[in-house]
Amino acid sequence: MDNNLNQSFEIAFTRVFDAPRKLVFKAWTELEHFAKWWGPKGFTLEVIKMDARSGGEFLGFQTSPDGNHVMWGKFAYQEVVEPEKVAFIQSFSDEQGNTVRAPFSASWPLEIMNIIMLEDDEGKTVLKLKGGPVNASAEEQETYNGMVPMLQQGLEGTFNQLADYLVSLK
Repeated sequence: MDNNLNQSFEIAFTRVFDAPRKLVFKAWTELEHFAKWWGPKGFTLEVIKMDARSGGEFLGFQTSPDGNHVMWGKFAYQEVVEPEKVAFIQSFSDEQGNTVRAPFSASWPLEIMNIIMLEDDEGKTVLKLKGGPVNASAEEQETYNGMVPMLQQGLEGTFNQLADYLVSLK
């Protein structure tokens, strides 16, 4: 699977969740779980379509806590292997699912590949995420590289929500 992932810079992130791997996989692939934790803190997620399988698609939008900001996004699932892998290309989109530029930057890459690997560790789950721009121009790659600290902070917040959600299921 080579979608021209720019190898010059990748984000890499590891997190351990106190939940079985099968449950963490479901949290990533089943609408009733995913909608409860994905996205920036305080934002709500409305899922329009979620078909989390190889070749499937996700389409949804997030609304800011004050209701003033709405961001549409989509995933093109590349490879989904239960219970160990979810790989998808993430993009901003319009309501019809057409790829659009990010609302915050005209030079943000149009497509970001995310590869999530889940490993069982004695009842806990080790999640390893790696990702980066796909088919990005030099300017887009530079914009992405400059935003990596903010991306990591955002991921940390999103994964905190996932951890809290998983605890709530116990």
